[in-house]
Amino acid sequence: MEGTVVAVVVVALLLLLVLKSGMRVVNQVERGVVFRWGKALPSHRQPGITFLIPFADRMRKVNVQIVTMPVPTQEGITKDNVSVKVDAVVYFRVTDPVRAAIEVQDYVFAVGQVAQSSLRSIIGKSDLDDLLSDRERLHEGLALMIDSPAAGWGIHIDRVEIKDVQLPESLKRSMSRQAEAERERRARVITADGEFQAAQQLANASRIMSDTPEAMQLRLLQTVVEVAAEKNSTLVMPFPVELLRYFDRAVRKIDADLNPDAPQPPQSPQQAPAPASDPAQAQAQESDGRP
Repeated sequence: MEGTVVAVVVVALLLLLVLKSGMRVVNQVERGVVFRWGKALPSHRQPGITFLIPFADRMRKVNVQIVTMPVPTQEGITKDNVSVKVDAVVYFRVTDPVRAAIEVQDYVFAVGQVAQSSLRSIIGKSDLDDLLSDRERLHEGLALMIDSPAAGWGIHIDRVEIKDVQLPESLKRSMSRQAEAERERRARVITADGEFQAAQQLANASRIMSDTPEAMQLRLLQTVVEVAAEKNSTLVMPFPVELLRYFDRAVRKIDADLNPDAPQPPQSPQQAPAPASDPAQAQAQESDGRP
């Protein structure tokens, strides 16, 4: 009786040891690929506790989280013959653990090498302006170039982004001068446009004032009010020059009426006749009785 009990206990212990040796735990972020006698099973093991056949099964765990892999800086020449250095980052994840474990030896290293070669290729096919401004299109093209071979490995490329574009110092200075010249051109255009609009408004205002002389008087009074608001002790009043000329002509007319024998004022140089440049012409003028 005691021998039977001992045998049962020994068998139970052996069964527990066998079960323990075949029990495996797969984490939530992993999937298990089982190799039975060296041959991979078509389906992978889900997260949780799984059992393997002792001495026959081997399991390899594959991480299915999104991997963030920086691409080392790649130097290349753009389509418009500019030497640049570009670095990027690739986001990818495993969608088929069985193929990722079988088709490629190290899928992380393989994706990194494909990303570097694709980045150099996209640099040679793009212009400098595209690298600096049109990056979304380059991201899509780069992701497509990397995803083409990676899809056969059971890997999906989520996103590829170009982080930085390093330019030569001479090119940076040239671009800064170009940007400065462009800003100066815009400033001059805006200033000229403002002067043109101001000139148009002044022309419109002058036409209105010429049609209504009272507007000039109102403007004069407004100017006086603005000057007086500054609490100045001196007030400058504009006096039209035409009014002074009118008074001058009136005084001369009065003097001419009162003193008809008084000598007339000398004529202005503009009204004096031009001297004859030819002596024969001057003699002909004297013979005709002309001065």
